[in-house]
Amino acid sequence: QLRLVESGGGLVQPGGSLRLSCAASGFTLDNYSIGWFRQAPGKEREGVACISSVDEGTLYARSVKGRFTISIDYAKNTVNLQMNSLKPEDTAIYYCAADLIGTTLYYRAYEHWGQGTQVTVSS
Repeated sequence: QLRLVESGGGLVQPGGSLRLSCAASGFTLDNYSIGWFRQAPGKEREGVACISSVDEGTLYARSVKGRFTISIDYAKNTVNLQMNSLKPEDTAIYYCAADLIGTTLYYRAYEHWGQGTQVTVSS
């Protein structure tokens, strides 16, 4: 059974860093695209970053480009999201998702989702 589990969320001050991990089980990440998405209260889910295991091509939302980095750890079957220079507007539940598609930040293109991890940026 394909399963995704996020970890690494928490409370951090503005300007701080967090590293989120998405552990995949029941399948290998080969040929999958994996995306990170977030949803703040009252807002639509939005794409943050995605990566293709085929060519390791990446896409980033404009709001996080230069601050966030997505990467694949094939040995651990995990996708990481390094988040630096965090801002209060980054506060949201962060989800990872996977599917056999090309790189896209359109959340409806992904079928398989994790349960999410809360990220709160506040002083």
